[in-house]
Amino acid sequence: MNRFTTPQGEYELTRFPEDPRDRLRAWDSADEYLLRHLGGIDADPVDLSGTVVVVGDRWGALTTALAAYGPTQITDSYLGQEATRANLARNGVAAGAVRLLSTRDTPPDRIDVLLVRVPKSLALLEDQLHRLAPRVHAGTVVVGTGRVTEIHTSTLTLFERILGPTRTSLAVKKSRLIFCAPDPEVTSGRGANPWPHSYALPDGVGVVSGRTVTNHAGIFCAERLDIGTRFLLQHLPVRRGPERVVDLGCGNGVVGTAAALANPEAEVVFVDESYQAVASAEATFRANAGTAAPAEFRVGDGLSGVPAGSVDLVLNNPPFHTHQATTDATAWRMFEGAREALRPGGELWVVGNRHLGYHVRLRRLFGRSEVVASDPKFVVLRAVKH
Repeated sequence: MNRFTTPQGEYELTRFPEDPRDRLRAWDSADEYLLRHLGGIDADPVDLSGTVVVVGDRWGALTTALAAYGPTQITDSYLGQEATRANLARNGVAAGAVRLLSTRDTPPDRIDVLLVRVPKSLALLEDQLHRLAPRVHAGTVVVGTGRVTEIHTSTLTLFERILGPTRTSLAVKKSRLIFCAPDPEVTSGRGANPWPHSYALPDGVGVVSGRTVTNHAGIFCAERLDIGTRFLLQHLPVRRGPERVVDLGCGNGVVGTAAALANPEAEVVFVDESYQAVASAEATFRANAGTAAPAEFRVGDGLSGVPAGSVDLVLNNPPFHTHQATTDATAWRMFEGAREALRPGGELWVVGNRHLGYHVRLRRLFGRSEVVASDPKFVVLRAVKH
């Protein structure tokens, strides 16, 4: 539990899901800096009486602190959205006081104050600014915030090109603010949104060789097939007959799509905590497997919504970072969820960097794991539920 002290008040905050192994805070100095600015600590306070939109709030710290102003939160993260719900309730904010939207939802028609927590993905920022540009006006107050390592010249160029003149603040506790003055001529002449992006897969990746994948903004390796996924595709299990397969942490859905094409009798469940990822997976799957092919697309916390003992095969390329923090907490929860969801005899196939030592964790959960394939960088592991 973090106690977050701001000009707006003090709040008890946690990440979601709450995990004693996760020692990371639910806020950082970038959130703190923005709230100090809005509260008038370093300058005149910002008028928040209009429509306030908070984009990219990591764990709900900004939305919770500004709940009195009825903000709309827009996020690509299911976990971030659930953290916000929990933190609002924890701090006594009535349900309905804040509007929670995903990046796939339609934003408010008019935005008077736009607060942007700069994401790690420049593409996601580009996409969101394009979507929000028609909603801002010349009087809209636009303030971004992020760690100094997250704000680059390219970040400022996006604000400048899509919204209007942009400048930055001095750094405080290794964080900066971005100030942008929307210009109607810039917003109206910004050009087309380049997202989603599609590309053809290379040869040598099994049944999906040469197939087209769709990537909405913010998806990992949106411009090309990442080498870890490529290695997994080259060693996917060959299976036949009816079965339920989960593409866990599906990204653009290429792994699950490959499983479906290799075994037309399989029902594939695509799961990711990113709304953009699940939208990408659905577009990729439908373009290659057809609109009538059986599949399910779920935005959620891993396999928490999948019935126990209902899955035959889980395919997983787990992330090893959460925003800027390197951690195996997400992978560990994915492995635990997979074991719970698998039927006896069901299999978990994992690809990861060799140095991450996933085989140790899989042995703890499954009793043993075996190496299916390896190269100097990656390893594909198989664990069977007994």
